[in-house]
Amino acid sequence: MKLSRLSLFPVATEINSQGHLAIGGCDVVEVASLFGTPLYIFDEQTLHTRCREIRSEFEQRYSNSVVIYACKAFIHPILVSLLNEEGLGLDIVSGGELSIARAADFPMDKVYFHGNNKSQKELEIALEWGVGRIVVDNIYELHLLNQVAERRATTANILLRISPGVDPHTHRYISTGVLDSKFGFPITTNQAEEALKMAISCPHLNLLGLHFHIGSSIFDPEPYREAIRITLQFAAMMRQTYSLELQELNVGGGFAVAYTIEDPPCPIASYAETITSSLIEQTRELGLPAPQLIIEPGRSISAPAGVALYTIGGEKEIPGVRHYVFVDGGMGDNIRPPLYGARYEAMVANKAHDKESENVTIAGKFCESGDILIHDIMLPPLKAGDILALPVCGAYSLPTASNYNGAPRPAVVMVKGGESHLIRRRETYEDLIQYDIKRVD
Repeated sequence: MKLSRLSLFPVATEINSQGHLAIGGCDVVEVASLFGTPLYIFDEQTLHTRCREIRSEFEQRYSNSVVIYACKAFIHPILVSLLNEEGLGLDIVSGGELSIARAADFPMDKVYFHGNNKSQKELEIALEWGVGRIVVDNIYELHLLNQVAERRATTANILLRISPGVDPHTHRYISTGVLDSKFGFPITTNQAEEALKMAISCPHLNLLGLHFHIGSSIFDPEPYREAIRITLQFAAMMRQTYSLELQELNVGGGFAVAYTIEDPPCPIASYAETITSSLIEQTRELGLPAPQLIIEPGRSISAPAGVALYTIGGEKEIPGVRHYVFVDGGMGDNIRPPLYGARYEAMVANKAHDKESENVTIAGKFCESGDILIHDIMLPPLKAGDILALPVCGAYSLPTASNYNGAPRPAVVMVKGGESHLIRRRETYEDLIQYDIKRVD
């Protein structure tokens, strides 16, 4: 079934009596006027809805399920507090993300610390602050964490990140469970077994289970079935050889969202059914105790809640070739299209009812030919000052934003019940130089 553009926007989106897009009861044109553009809007209702849907779909099928949000998609203290209210844990990948979680008073025992090159300082603060699980990614980290834990006279609870060698058929930049990946211990090379043997022998490490993450933006749930089968067969062998008792199995995230009307929607229920049924079947077949199931959605929670707003500026029409329309943002606040060909839809917020009669390409303001947000999209006739709204921008756009070309990063607003609240102010030109040493004697 083909989606409509409006259906890609947050759940609390409508077209109001003025013919404007409205999100969370707020007229998008008025919000853009109040806070300026580029601007990112997050709809609080959508965030709550996505959290509850994911928890419900998994817990009703497998009661011992834990949902932890992948903060790399987008992290903010207000979002962290909302996630805590919804009973989710956090998947963090750096000391910086850990610090944001702590600033929001998030319970540290519900935090899982990932990453392929955690520093000694990061491991030290993780143990000092009582992080619940550290997901170990390589042999160096096993030794380092054991040493850090020994100096602190404590024991670190860990999961081992293994690579099951499953291709999720997504972009190669976001495919992480294949053999040729920087992440995890491969099973097929016996490195996973060696790591497990070493982890068990480390006196200051407590191995609770295994973790894998096969990739991101996965529309077909079947690769999860294969990854679970391979991982649990490995766990069964390790139980026989090293008496491993698999208490926890973390299957990562990677659930896709529809970015365009052509994307095949895959409901959360499909992922939940495939993952939980595979886990139940395989543990029974292999005679394994049922472990706690952990999933790590990020994009599927934050992406649908976020909308990027831009103001239309100039244009360039090349007869018979292309009609470029320029906006006041681009790759500085959303690197995804030039980085790996991500596609978006758009609506003109102040012309939501107008006929889409012109084929245009939306180009950013940055000094790169690759700074294109959308290639060839049908929109109403555009003029300078129109407000362009891109849905499904709540994941990975803001975390990867930069100051390229000296551009300040955009402001962020949360909307709910007809009210809009600034949750991150726009950077200023003064912000750009505040860390620079202006003179060296």
